[in-house]
Amino acid sequence: MKIHDPDQKKADLGRRIGPGDNFNFRCHAILSCFNRCCRNLNLFLYPYDVLRLKNRLGISSGQFLDRYVDIVLREGQHFPEVLLKMAPNEERTCPFLTMTGCTVYPDRPDTCRTFPIDHGQSYDAAAGKTTPVYFFRPPAFCMGRHEKRPLTIDQWIIDQAAKTHHAMTRRWADIRRRCRLNPWTAPWPHDPKAKMAFMAAYNIDALKTFIFESSFLQRFRVGKERLKKVRCDDKALLLFGFEWILLTVWNVQGKNIRLR
Repeated sequence: MKIHDPDQKKADLGRRIGPGDNFNFRCHAILSCFNRCCRNLNLFLYPYDVLRLKNRLGISSGQFLDRYVDIVLREGQHFPEVLLKMAPNEERTCPFLTMTGCTVYPDRPDTCRTFPIDHGQSYDAAAGKTTPVYFFRPPAFCMGRHEKRPLTIDQWIIDQAAKTHHAMTRRWADIRRRCRLNPWTAPWPHDPKAKMAFMAAYNIDALKTFIFESSFLQRFRVGKERLKKVRCDDKALLLFGFEWILLTVWNVQGKNIRLR
């Protein structure tokens, strides 16, 4: 998440936080900056974020994408980024922000969940594995960074109920990394594989229709128990979509789906 703050140079621009390191932070309604971080954002949405938010709002994935999302394909990229569309008001507030706070708080995106921590992954090509990396990066206006509440990364993840979000975001980050290193022929949406990958990641309602109402199951072998879970569990459906992307785009074999 990037917050447009002209005074950002006055803040901590990014201190790396290791497993045993502490940082101080506490957010609460008494702070003068409360909810200021929910304005004028470049807030990236990951597939699990969209899943949780569209279910919270009781709408389909397609409706959520149409109403709340900007899809941006940056120069030199083959796959788009999905950003939350800010409200059309002077402060460009988050569309889910009200005077009393966040209306989707239990299902808020991963980035909001762990603010003011930025997290990503370091990829070791030689070892073929990734390692999570974390940075403490509050904006200059953030008063929560002055609160005397020492935390570790693990404590903050538990406090914000972010474990599942982090795990799902890391799974998606692996696919994004493959898009950069070994992209398909043409950028999204011109390459059919790119279009299908976007559908599988961000429009799971369309993915479910594709699996159960097309010739999908005539072309792919899926175990009965897995298929049953995919039909009734959105998280399982999304993970299945990730596995299907890896198989059809890069021929990475998973344990739940095979070509017939």
